[in-house]
Amino acid sequence: MAEGALAENILHFARALRAAGLPVGSGAVLDALAAVDVAGLRAREDFRATLAGVLVKKREHFVVFDQAFDLFWRARGLHEGLLATLSAQADEAPRADAPRQTPRAGEARLADAFMGERRRRRVEAQAEADRRLTSSDEEALRRKDFAQMSAQEILEASRAVAALAAAGEVRPMRRLAPDPRGTKLDPRRMFRDSLRASGAMKLPQRGPRLRKPPIVALCDISGSMSEYSRVFLHFLHALAARRAGVQAFVFGTRLTNVTRALRHRDVDEALALCAQEAQDWSGGTRIGACLHAFNRDWSRRALGQGATVLLFTDGLEREGVDELRRETERLSKSCRRLIWLNPLLRFDRYEPRQRGVRAMLPFVDEFRPVHDLDSVAALVGALSGARAPGAEVDPRLWLKRTG
Repeated sequence: MAEGALAENILHFARALRAAGLPVGSGAVLDALAAVDVAGLRAREDFRATLAGVLVKKREHFVVFDQAFDLFWRARGLHEGLLATLSAQADEAPRADAPRQTPRAGEARLADAFMGERRRRRVEAQAEADRRLTSSDEEALRRKDFAQMSAQEILEASRAVAALAAAGEVRPMRRLAPDPRGTKLDPRRMFRDSLRASGAMKLPQRGPRLRKPPIVALCDISGSMSEYSRVFLHFLHALAARRAGVQAFVFGTRLTNVTRALRHRDVDEALALCAQEAQDWSGGTRIGACLHAFNRDWSRRALGQGATVLLFTDGLEREGVDELRRETERLSKSCRRLIWLNPLLRFDRYEPRQRGVRAMLPFVDEFRPVHDLDSVAALVGALSGARAPGAEVDPRLWLKRTG
C-alpha cells in the first residue's frame, strides 16, 4: 500500500473531494491507496484513471473530479505525462493580455474545498462574531436586488431559491377515482363489493382525480436579462428536481430547448450545459420571432394537459411588435395560464409605456416581478395555489396606469 507523502496527499485529495460534495469515505481512501500501489505511477493519466475508478461513484461526479484533479495534482516540470510532484501548487498570476475564460461547472465549490485551514478558521470566527446579525442579514438578502448582489450573495440567493418549496398546484381531471368524500356513486365497485359480503350494501363514492399541471418556462437570456436569468434557471433546476412535467426553453435571438440540460443533478453542470447549448447567451433579443418558433414547433407537445407557462422577459422589443402581439395571443390561447415575470417591476415608478410591453400585457393572466427572493417566494406561492392572485399582478390595472 502507498505510504509516505503520496499516501498523505491522496488523503488530502479525498478530503477535498468530500468537501466539494462527492461521497468519499474512509473505505474509499484505503481502496485508492491500494489501487495506486498496484497500478503504479507510470503516467499522469493512469494515475487519474486509478483514482477516478475508486473515488467516483456516479457519472455526474466526473466533472467535479476532473477539475479537482487538475487543481490538486500539478506537475512542476515540462513533461506533463509524468508525475514529477505530488503536492498542490498555487496558481500562477494571469497575464494582463490573457483571454478571459468562462468558469466551469463546480468551480465555486472546488474553490471552497481547497480553501486553506487557516482561512477556514478565520471565516468561521467571523461567522461566529456576526451570529447576532444573522436574522437582519437574511432579511436584507431577501429584499436585495439580484443585480446588486455580490458573487457570494448570488451564491447564497441561489441556495435559498433551491430550498423553496416546489409548486404543488393540482387541478381536477375528467376521469374519476375512489374518494370517500366524493359526490358520485361508483357502481362497479358497489356491485363488486356486494358479491363479497351479504347483508347491507355500502355505497362507495368517486371524485375527480387530481394532478399537478405541467410547467413550461420561456427564459430570456439576452444581455439586459443576464443578471437575472441565471438565478431563474437555478429556480427551474430546483423545480424540475422536485416534480415531473417541467420543460424549459431559453431564447435571445433564437429558441433553445434546455430541458435535458436542467435534468442533471449537479446544478453547476446543468447551467454549464445550458450556456453551452444556447449560442446566443447575453446577446440580442427577438421575442416575437422566438415565441413564433415555440408556437410552431413546441406548443402542441409542451402545452398539452393544461400547462402553466412562465414567460421570463423584460418585453423590450422594438421591432416586430405586431408579430409579438400575435404570437403572445396564440401562446395565451394554447396554455391554461400565462404568467409574465418581468424584472423591471422592481422599480416603484415603473409604467408599461414600451410598445412591446403594451402589446403583450392584454394576453397574460398575471404580471409579476422576479428580482429578489421575496418575489420568487411569491411566485412559488402562486404556483402552489396557496394564495389567490391579488390586484397588484392584474395586467389590466397595469394598462390603466398609462391610459
